[in-house]
Amino acid sequence: MLADQLDYVVGVDPHRDSHALAVVHVPSGAVVFEANVAASGSGYAHALRLVDQHAAGRRAFAVEGTGSFGAGLTRFLSGRGERVLEVGRLRRERRSGGKTDALDAIRAARSVLTQQRPATPRAGGERQGLQALVAAREGAVNARRAGLCQLRDLLITTPEPLRSELRPLTRARLLQRLAATRPGGGRDPELRGSMLALRSVARRVLQLTAEERELARQIEAITRTLAPQLLEQPGVGPHAAAQLVLSWSHQGRITSEAAFARLAGAAPIPASSGQTIRYRLDRSGDRKLNLHRTTAAGRQDTARSNPLPQALPRPQPLPPPRTRSPNGDLTNIEASLGTRPSSRRRAVAPDGVIEPRHAGVPRQAEEVVLGRRGDDRPTYTRMSTAAS
Repeated sequence: MLADQLDYVVGVDPHRDSHALAVVHVPSGAVVFEANVAASGSGYAHALRLVDQHAAGRRAFAVEGTGSFGAGLTRFLSGRGERVLEVGRLRRERRSGGKTDALDAIRAARSVLTQQRPATPRAGGERQGLQALVAAREGAVNARRAGLCQLRDLLITTPEPLRSELRPLTRARLLQRLAATRPGGGRDPELRGSMLALRSVARRVLQLTAEERELARQIEAITRTLAPQLLEQPGVGPHAAAQLVLSWSHQGRITSEAAFARLAGAAPIPASSGQTIRYRLDRSGDRKLNLHRTTAAGRQDTARSNPLPQALPRPQPLPPPRTRSPNGDLTNIEASLGTRPSSRRRAVAPDGVIEPRHAGVPRQAEEVVLGRRGDDRPTYTRMSTAAS
């Protein structure tokens, strides 16, 4: 447990302009020191000097939000060899406990003491640059989608005959034509305003498309440098591989396949009650990683990536259709009965009529034994024979 390895834990509640610090003594759980520092380079250096004075021993920093407001402090401390732990979203034990930045810093410090394997912050460097590119591309894609929706709405209210001329065009030709439009000054004001609006939106969509493609090329180049083996997997493209790299971060952060499944929202958790035993998928974790995992799994070849269909029993082929024999009376099944031992079939009279098992059973409902199953139970079929 982490409490056996440390003497002090420094909890940090970061904000945009200032960070709250709280030094907790691990053996006693007492709060030794509290302070607020500025969220800047000089403030980070001042915080480290304060910690050196009040926590001169085995220590670790428990920072909440290492990927947002705490990213600068995390980068500063990691560069100076300090141990930084990532703290997830804190839950207030009771509403009467209150809510301040100092209390959140204390809760952050105490929350990591009972953990066996506390989380570490995600790596920086090329991975951080890749994350910035992915965020920029996602913004361009969303803005392009919004522009296309706005263009569609404008086309619905465009005056005739321009509306009839633009409706049959494909998306690419429509964007090119609208981007090259030059509204004249002598036309109808309504038509001129519509054409100006359509040209503005079309040029915006084309610019966002070019921006998204350029960002996608940069993302693919960095992904091939960081994890070229991911792109060789079936169903994994550059964007899915980039998200996998962002979520995985670095070697040692995810210790097992079960931990990765929990992070991707694909880990089964028990949801039983009474005599009902069932499981459901965990809804927590990285939702973007879950989306790309689902997309990649859907694109993969089922026969190569998923052994479940191969483990299931395959359906047996249907029996051949019944055809009449040259004699005209016997079907294929009836002919097969003639080759079986006499102990497994009923006696057949010379005239081809099956003798009834009991005197009171009509010939039309007589059951003929076809064979026996693996559990030694006979199987039957009904044959209709007309009495001569």
